[in-house]
Amino acid sequence: CGKFTIKNYLQEQYPLLDEIAIIDGDSKDRTVEIAKEQGVAVFSEKEVLADTGVQLGKGEALWKSIAALKGDIIAWIDTDIRNIDPHFVYGIIGPLLKYPKLQFSKAYYRRPIKVGETLKKTGGGRVTELVVRPIFNLFYPELAAFAQPLSGEYAGRRSLLETIPFYTGYAVETGLVVEIWRRLGLEAMAQVDLDERIHENQSTLALGKMSFEIIQAIFELLQEDGKLTLGTDINQIFQLVGCSDGKCEIEAKKVEVVKRIPMIEIEEYQKIKRKTNH
Repeated sequence: CGKFTIKNYLQEQYPLLDEIAIIDGDSKDRTVEIAKEQGVAVFSEKEVLADTGVQLGKGEALWKSIAALKGDIIAWIDTDIRNIDPHFVYGIIGPLLKYPKLQFSKAYYRRPIKVGETLKKTGGGRVTELVVRPIFNLFYPELAAFAQPLSGEYAGRRSLLETIPFYTGYAVETGLVVEIWRRLGLEAMAQVDLDERIHENQSTLALGKMSFEIIQAIFELLQEDGKLTLGTDINQIFQLVGCSDGKCEIEAKKVEVVKRIPMIEIEEYQKIKRKTNH
């Protein structure tokens, strides 16, 4: 964020945040090292609520962060944003501070995409536009008003977040939006324009796997809501087809979508709440 890190800007210069933390799932890059250099707390997924085990995926880190953090408002931002700026944080927290009735706020933005060496102004968010928004329009038209239902920047009140289940993989955002809407309706939810978000665009193969996870979760949600009835179990084997020099190979991977129970139902978390007076 230019001259200032998030920590310098929003804790030291303008004390908005009580704590900043990284929830680490055995990352292989320098995320943990950089965080510690900046004096930012680092929590290991394996050590937070150790008795609950560890599931793979982004949603696991978000779910466990509820137990690791102390605040009444929890905000999450992805760590791969190239144009990171403090407004990614205060933009999603602001509505919850200003409007007590709001329980959840979510970012939206223009999403550029890199084609070769050229960064085009729009075209990112392919899974959003090709998978999630069409399905929302079909089955949850009220949620089609969200411009970026898969945005990685959002905030919510602990009193809400601890009472809803979390999908552990890339389906976490879709699940949260549906679960919160079910419980509180759109009047408790907000979306905030954060202008533009630049990050490393994933390959279409990676996006296919992401879509597979999200669709599994959506089918589960649709069945729970009585909007869809399947005559068979959902397949969890995702088959990647790779072709080169006239030969094609299939690589099969199991992609299991796990839904963590509401944090408030975890006994260890209840003890943490009593101890910290949440």
